[in-house]
Amino acid sequence: MASPDLDFPLPSSTGYTFFGSFSNQIDEANPANISHALEVPTSSISYNCNIPKPPPLPSKTSIRIKYPNKLPEICYVPKETIDTWDKIFKQGYGADVYIITDDVSSIPAHSSVLNVASPVLETLLQQSIIKNGMRYIKIPGVSYEAVQIFIRFLYSSCYDKEEMKKFVLHLLVLSHNYSVPSLKRVCVYHLGQSWLTKENVVDVLQLARKCDAPRLSLFCVRMIVKDFKAISSTEGWKVMKRANPALEQELLESVVEADSRKQERMKKMEEKKVYLQLNEAMEALLHICKDGCRTIGPRDKVLKGSMVVCGFPACKGLETLVRHFSNCKTRVPGGCVHCKRMWQLLELHSRMCNDPDTCNVPLCRHFKEKIQQQNKRDDTKWKLLVSKVIAAKNAPGPFSARSQLSGLS
Repeated sequence: MASPDLDFPLPSSTGYTFFGSFSNQIDEANPANISHALEVPTSSISYNCNIPKPPPLPSKTSIRIKYPNKLPEICYVPKETIDTWDKIFKQGYGADVYIITDDVSSIPAHSSVLNVASPVLETLLQQSIIKNGMRYIKIPGVSYEAVQIFIRFLYSSCYDKEEMKKFVLHLLVLSHNYSVPSLKRVCVYHLGQSWLTKENVVDVLQLARKCDAPRLSLFCVRMIVKDFKAISSTEGWKVMKRANPALEQELLESVVEADSRKQERMKKMEEKKVYLQLNEAMEALLHICKDGCRTIGPRDKVLKGSMVVCGFPACKGLETLVRHFSNCKTRVPGGCVHCKRMWQLLELHSRMCNDPDTCNVPLCRHFKEKIQQQNKRDDTKWKLLVSKVIAAKNAPGPFSARSQLSGLS
């Protein structure tokens, strides 16, 4: 905190410790078959009596139905339609393609569906071998089960959740290699929601980088940074450390950066809390000197009649400081730490006060005159402190409400 050498933690009733520390456009409807507007017959009634003429009847051509500029992105496909496409895939009726997997198993499919669903498969079909009227293409690198789930998704966008969970990494690779963004979104969604674990997050991160899935990469990095100690001891981290030291260094830098941001955020929150406490102290000082607080005092004081507990959180601790200041024999700034704090509070008030001539706070005018004699460096520090106290008061945040400061007095 760039401010004068101020010790602003103030004393309270116990040991003088005050506060602890500081898309598509739709034209408007215009049906072609709307009939002509009905003509309004003229009336024979005289209108010399200042009776207002009635408005004409609404015509049909004047009715204009307004539609939203963009249609909502909602698509509802009946379950029957989904079931039909699922049935076509499972039964292979009229199939003209065989998809061969690594274990030489084959999955019947329809070239028209594959052409539409994936531009990569369309190219493979154009280059495929035709034998006895059937085309043959191969999808290598993954198991028969994963390929079957992949092709089924191309037909109906359906999948079994347990099967998806088991082969999600294979399906992520397939969705990337064969350019099926809808399947990639499904894989990223499920992995980001609940399928990332301490054991697989490093492997998933490397796969996400290769499959151009930045959102999934972000999920993984956040998880690693959040639980770095546990994840850095897993087997996946050890393998990555040997095979990809550059990625390890990048993750270590992310952890250090996140820790620095956290510390800086905590530091700013603590500073803001101090400035807000100082603002509370200024309000309480005005309250004591102008109104005369009547509800604070000894711990065993009993409120009488309509008296209520003082609404200024800092009032009790500040009154204790004022009582000490008035009775202290030393009272010289630097001679007594509590008096030094009181002097600083009085000067801070004076710098924030706009009417020193009528102010009831002691020494307000004295400090205004003293300010004129201060050197430029000290004056700059005080001005910075005043601006931060005012900014902390006006800025929204977890400490802005006075009720949240009541427990700090």
